[in-house]
Amino acid sequence: MHKMTFYPIGNADCCLIELENSKNLLFDYAHCKEFENPDDLRIDLKTEISDKMKSKDKKHFDVVTFTHADDDHIRGFSDIFYLLHAKKYQSDDRFKIEELWVPANVICEKNLTAEAKILQAEARYRLKNKLKIKVFSRPSMLKEWFEDEGVNSSDFTSHMVDAGQIIQNYNLINDGLEIFVHSPFAIRKEEELEDRNTGSIVVQCVFRKDDHDTKAILSADTTYENWENVVNITKYHKREARLNWDIIKLPHHCSYTALSSDKGKEKTEPTKDVKWLYEQGNVGSKIISTSDSIPSEDADQPPHRQAANYYKDVANNLTGEFLVTMEYPKKSRPEPLVITIDAYGATTVKRNLGAVGIISHQPTRRAG
Repeated sequence: MHKMTFYPIGNADCCLIELENSKNLLFDYAHCKEFENPDDLRIDLKTEISDKMKSKDKKHFDVVTFTHADDDHIRGFSDIFYLLHAKKYQSDDRFKIEELWVPANVICEKNLTAEAKILQAEARYRLKNKLKIKVFSRPSMLKEWFEDEGVNSSDFTSHMVDAGQIIQNYNLINDGLEIFVHSPFAIRKEEELEDRNTGSIVVQCVFRKDDHDTKAILSADTTYENWENVVNITKYHKREARLNWDIIKLPHHCSYTALSSDKGKEKTEPTKDVKWLYEQGNVGSKIISTSDSIPSEDADQPPHRQAANYYKDVANNLTGEFLVTMEYPKKSRPEPLVITIDAYGATTVKRNLGAVGIISHQPTRRAG
């Protein structure tokens, strides 16, 4: 079987995909725990990931994807990964990245600081030297960056991935995985690059086991405006199946801005196109909020209870699950949220419970 694991790290993202063929793909990494705070229930992500890889005798990830360069998606990455651009990041206890995936913003953006600057240095080094990297989208500013570096952008096309493509590294026959890219788009807003959330990587992962496909959408920090673009472009190309899902990782930690410009009093009502997207979920689907616990009162920062109320309604209509990483399996002791994917679909399972385990939700097998 395949596995997806979402980690309880507060309003931050990290998803580990473990394929049945032993390949490991990591989407985002943000080590957020404050050890000096005894009330901080966020997991020690560095130890968790390290122990997981060591238990499988793995010294590398086949893919590490940073969907964008915001701190809550990259924090502490330079403490755990072996980076090619500087020897200070090359100790034997670090995990190597077989291939790095980043949006074009990571290459082009100016005046970055802290971890984002380190990520940019690594991505630029790999790209200039054609060393195991994929850059998603190719806005005009990326071409300008190539020109500034004195190289021809056409020499790097094998390292570029555009929206509407299937990533060629993985396929359903050999890996049981197909990855379709929805975002970012190769557009430019006057003289500015797209903001990070608009330019973040959004994909549909199709997992195959025997004759059954399970579909997951990983949506980074996508805003409702970008969802509307994704929906309309997908419909234009008659690829509606690319927005069908059994699992969806919500954007931006259950923020109402992924649904609409209006938070609403009790429930956020999505725009027409975003509503259509959430109608594409299959029976028994799982909606994952990578966030702090849902508050009972109004809040300026996500998660927003109004957005959560909408997603809960969607889950109920699908006879599915709305799951919050900092609430699973309970608020007082959150643990990694593990979803197994087999010939019967996706199943949410509590970990560390021996051979018997506890199945939170077992789907009914569908045809196809």
